[in-house]
Amino acid sequence: MSSLMKLPTEEQIKRLPKVLLHDHLDGGLRTQTIIDIAQEIGYSALPTQDADALAQWFRESCDSGSLVRYLETFSHTIAVMQRREDIVRVAHECALDLARDGVVYAEVRGAPELFTQGSLNMSQVIEATLEGFRSGELAAREEGFNIRVESLLCGMRQNKLSQEVAELAVKFRDKGVIGFDIAGPEDGFPPSDQLKTFEYLRQEDAHFTIHAGEAYGLPSIWEAIQLCGAERLGHGVRIIDDIDFSGSEPLLGKLASYVRDRRIPLELCPTSNLQTGAAKSYKEHPLGVLASLRFRVTLNTDNRLMSQTSMSHEMSESVKAFNWGFTELQRVTINAMKSAFISYPERLAIIEETIKPAFARIAAE
Repeated sequence: MSSLMKLPTEEQIKRLPKVLLHDHLDGGLRTQTIIDIAQEIGYSALPTQDADALAQWFRESCDSGSLVRYLETFSHTIAVMQRREDIVRVAHECALDLARDGVVYAEVRGAPELFTQGSLNMSQVIEATLEGFRSGELAAREEGFNIRVESLLCGMRQNKLSQEVAELAVKFRDKGVIGFDIAGPEDGFPPSDQLKTFEYLRQEDAHFTIHAGEAYGLPSIWEAIQLCGAERLGHGVRIIDDIDFSGSEPLLGKLASYVRDRRIPLELCPTSNLQTGAAKSYKEHPLGVLASLRFRVTLNTDNRLMSQTSMSHEMSESVKAFNWGFTELQRVTINAMKSAFISYPERLAIIEETIKPAFARIAAE
């Protein structure tokens, strides 16, 4: 039996190289950082001043099934990210935390418009974020970890600033911003509402992904791909609705076949999806089936604070739920690296020089 077919231990999973494409900056703060900044700025709305208790509150609020409580969690993280120095700190800690978890490449997204409630404009928010990522990379290197963190800019689909954000993504694309996304509520705000913005991005040869197929179904996925030209699907988990499992073999519908055949990456976030009702348990999450059908699935965290998760946790849960060995974990990791928005030579170098050698070495132990 090939060593890659073995089931990895928790300790081995922690050391495996990981690639993360779908992670929200304002969904991954350390709770002590939230408390520290809140005290500095006089923000008194936190439910507790204890870091462990606050982490538990975030997780319980997001597990509650209450949209009001879920949205309240972000009101706290956004409130403590309105000053330049605080954004730098959060981005720095994000890069360092990911590196300590074995992440070698990450695309972390954020909506700059959310952090302009104080004195900052969107360009200053972006500059602070990039400064934090770079300093976090350096701190990680001093600890013996190598990580590259790039920024994705989000427009909020319920607002009217997507075009401005897209233009900033183009302006900063050689300075650490590698793409664009739209986030926010799917239902009632279809991707086609932003069609002119996506046409602009294509004319500028700019990369973009679109949140689609998370809370809303197949029409959102179809619009994102066929009308707007999305290169990747943020979540995309509802593509499972276009697969018929009633016969002896799964039968893919036209859209599901198109997504698989075109190798359109799915930025799947299983733990997050459990909180939003896409599946009742990790074992029932479409990730396992979609991977077995050879969709280009990638494994992601979405909001590390709200879901109390990490890439190591997502890998461990996948091993338990789907009996994945090193082979399957390596496949989703390479899928993600192939789907990154950096250049092809850079992607290939990370796959050949970092991911494959590390998996082979750790699996052979």
